[in-house]
Amino acid sequence: MRTRLPQSTLTELKRWNTPAVYNGWEAITRHDRTRGWFNREETRDFMPEAGPMVGYAVTVVCEPSNPQHQQVSDAPSRYLKYVASIPGPKIVVVQDLDKPEVVGSFWGEVNAGFHAALGCVGTVTDGAVRDIDEMRAIGFKAIARRSCVGHAYSTPVRWGDPVEVFGCSVQPGALIHADKHGFLVVPQEDQEQLLQATRFMDGNECRTVIAAAQNSPGKTVDEILPDIQAAAEQFRSAAAAYFSKPTGEW
Repeated sequence: MRTRLPQSTLTELKRWNTPAVYNGWEAITRHDRTRGWFNREETRDFMPEAGPMVGYAVTVVCEPSNPQHQQVSDAPSRYLKYVASIPGPKIVVVQDLDKPEVVGSFWGEVNAGFHAALGCVGTVTDGAVRDIDEMRAIGFKAIARRSCVGHAYSTPVRWGDPVEVFGCSVQPGALIHADKHGFLVVPQEDQEQLLQATRFMDGNECRTVIAAAQNSPGKTVDEILPDIQAAAEQFRSAAAAYFSKPTGEW
């Protein structure tokens, strides 16, 4: 069983954008921070005004181009029972087997409404979405490859298995933070310290490198460049002391 973070922690993580959470994550992780834990392909946020979403992955595969999947008539009901069995908040991660072609959308007003009723806050899909205004009104956030007009034969094919979307593998139950920049899949062993690390790294930037840039008006180039260098060193030293290791982009 995966350990789940308290709702209060998830709520606070939602207050930062995904790059800020990434900065905290890279400071604590032992994983390769260049691969495997975030999208390698471009995503599109269809509800950027909703801000970030945070939740645990519900995984499902669809293939809208294939009518044979609809011959399994009880697949949608069995799939929704699976979704309902998992505590929220949940993000539905959909792998579309038609990629890179887009034939139909797994999502629309009705399906988004069903999932929202079952505690899902949004989706990451490498396929398409439609009924975007209606999904927005429901409060169901969608990060997808593109939009389309139809659903074709969009029924769940299999669920509860690892999926790959936008060049990133996602396990069922994985913690995801996502916004208009893309998404981050947080390894289990990094989750407990993630909020504390995000808080520190954001504050560390504000106190050092961001402050150096904002304090530059009226200064000469010969004054600005040493200030930037000093701020970067302060940033590195503070991070190294806090995490007991060299870390961070500066």
